[in-house]
Amino acid sequence: MQENIQTAIQRALDESPERKFVESVEMSFTLRDVDLKEPKNRIQEEVRLPSGRGKPVKISMFAGGEMATKAKAAGIDVIDPSTIEDLGGNKQLARKVANKSDFFLAEIPHMGTVGRFLGVVLGPRGKMPRPVPPNVDPGMIATGLKDTSIVRSRDRVTFHTAFGSREQGIDDLTANAIAIWDRVMSKLERGAGNIRSCYIKTSMGPSIKVEVVE
Repeated sequence: MQENIQTAIQRALDESPERKFVESVEMSFTLRDVDLKEPKNRIQEEVRLPSGRGKPVKISMFAGGEMATKAKAAGIDVIDPSTIEDLGGNKQLARKVANKSDFFLAEIPHMGTVGRFLGVVLGPRGKMPRPVPPNVDPGMIATGLKDTSIVRSRDRVTFHTAFGSREQGIDDLTANAIAIWDRVMSKLERGAGNIRSCYIKTSMGPSIKVEVVE
């Protein structure tokens, strides 16, 4: 599969014109013979990319006091917990906040409040915050997330995830794509036998089909 995936990545890069921004490179899957109405069959994985994401990752944290100071020092955007309820009452602003960051963190005492007022916005996007215990440096968690890709099917047979950017070399992109592929295969009863189709594309480029070998 590695050769087939690498060929599709190269074609996706070659057939997409250069843009004025750094495009992500994405992999999509369509499953077959998998009942995703059953939560146990859904794909929900965090994959550490061996070559990193290839572009900056935006992380925000609901925190105050000393934890907020640590978060800012680590380059994390801090959201004042006192604003959570107001954000929840302004869906347009809440969506803007949700879309602005790739990942969210929160001090443990604020997790319930975030869930109550912002869960409806963050949950469907797979961006519910990760809890940060009081003795843990949020910068350490953020460092790990900067190389992490989320693969999430929910109840849909077709789903996708970014695994790098077109600024990365073909070898780095291939290594990342294989990490995604292997993890998804490990979660399917028949592995590649449960894949109806797989495509590679840049953010705005054409979809290139990967020849799937069972």
